[in-house]
Amino acid sequence: MTATAAPRPGQGRDARARSVLARAHPLAKLAAALVLTVALLATTDPVCAGVALVGELVLVPLAGLTLRTLLVRGWPILVAALVSGYGTTVLAPPSGAVLLQAGPFDLTSGALTAGVGIALRGLALAVPGILLLATTDPTDLADALAQRLHLPHRFVLGALAAMRLVGLLVAEWSTLSMARRARGVGAGARGIGGVLGRLRAGAGQTVALLVQAIRRAGRLAITMEARGFGSGRRTWARPSTFHPRDAVVVAGGVLLAVVAVTAAVLAGTWNPIL
Repeated sequence: MTATAAPRPGQGRDARARSVLARAHPLAKLAAALVLTVALLATTDPVCAGVALVGELVLVPLAGLTLRTLLVRGWPILVAALVSGYGTTVLAPPSGAVLLQAGPFDLTSGALTAGVGIALRGLALAVPGILLLATTDPTDLADALAQRLHLPHRFVLGALAAMRLVGLLVAEWSTLSMARRARGVGAGARGIGGVLGRLRAGAGQTVALLVQAIRRAGRLAITMEARGFGSGRRTWARPSTFHPRDAVVVAGGVLLAVVAVTAAVLAGTWNPIL
């Protein structure tokens, strides 16, 4: 009789570290994401955004992620995309055939197409960013920005500190939630009072997290200045080098953008904003 071993802590992180996209150069992933972003921002039609989104979801396993993990991480973006699509559908000028009439509100095919296009474009723009953050080590990104793009040290070190502190802020939010719950802060009655109580508790917790972030930023700035960061020429412990697989990553981004734009043109929905 055999038993299935439980996943070890950090096993998902190890899978992402061994993934194809994790081994690619950070600038190559940035270039591929930039090409897709330009193609998606150039139009609002749903075909281009839909094809790009499908292609990005197909590439999710290359980042060592699952669709469930992607949904867990990106559900706020999904909600924002749905809200923006709904708002566009309601506020877009009526055009095309009338699909639904409800009092003064008329749902037309043109407005629905515009709303679906905005929602899909928002999702297609967000997925590359999630994959980039999930598969890029902050130190590798900082090395690439400083060694290859020769950006100022202050900008590079600021970006490095910001990426490393994102996970810390999430952990501190959870710690603050448990501490405030243990002290009974924000506990309210059920119903409307409970909702208002949770809103007040969330606002107070946000202020507390902001205060901690400002204090940590001040300490970090003083520490980095004391250690001579940005004061002169520095040496690199890990040289940032390109590999042939990086060209494949950039070519994949260009190919996906070309396929999405071509599909929109062939479908007759290409609607450039310029």
